[in-house]
Amino acid sequence: MKKERLDKILSSQNIGTRKEVGKLIRSGCVAVNGVAVIKPQTVVDASSETITVNGQQVCVKKYLYIMMNKPQGVLSASRDKSARTVTDLLPQEWHRRCIFPAGRLDKDTEGLLILTDDGAFAHKMLAPKSHVVKWYEARLSSPVTEEDRKAFRSGILLSDAACLPAELKVLKQGDNPLVLVGLREGKFHQVKRMFQARNNHVLTLKRVRIGNLFLDTSLGAGEARELSKLETEEIFY
Repeated sequence: MKKERLDKILSSQNIGTRKEVGKLIRSGCVAVNGVAVIKPQTVVDASSETITVNGQQVCVKKYLYIMMNKPQGVLSASRDKSARTVTDLLPQEWHRRCIFPAGRLDKDTEGLLILTDDGAFAHKMLAPKSHVVKWYEARLSSPVTEEDRKAFRSGILLSDAACLPAELKVLKQGDNPLVLVGLREGKFHQVKRMFQARNNHVLTLKRVRIGNLFLDTSLGAGEARELSKLETEEIFY
């Protein structure tokens, strides 16, 4: 982590706005390596120096990695003037200005969504060349056939694009079967359109896994938690 102004570091950790943090520093409430600092513009290396506010150490994190169980009816966006977004569901301490959903789920799709402020991480996770498979549970209107599975493995041809080969596994057959779909890309409404191309219809859709990272089943709809370093790495295994 490079050296930055002390007020910028603290505001990035949601200690307060730059103006609020500046007042806090000038009041003598902030110390670096045990020594009070009263100049907001003081340059600090947060990776090697200890910062405390009112005697409490600040654990400075360069990036945030958050798992959310996205509910239906919420947009996968950072902000929207007319609709509720996934960032609106985050607790205040995670309201960094640059937090965004890494990839998207349709408004009526639920399940595993990663939010972060690390653009390079998001790009790596979403790039087809990374071969990170996203897994979705879909409830369908009609049974799945062996021809459907072969078509998915070969790559479904949509009206405007060709899809990469995908996995299609039947979890439960019946009139409204439950299936698992694995994709290495993320075209607009892709799962729904792939089944439409096979004369089938998706009734419900939920993302349950990205790479080897599974949705935490203890998270209720709209709930989120921070990912550990190991969990972020599991995405790429």
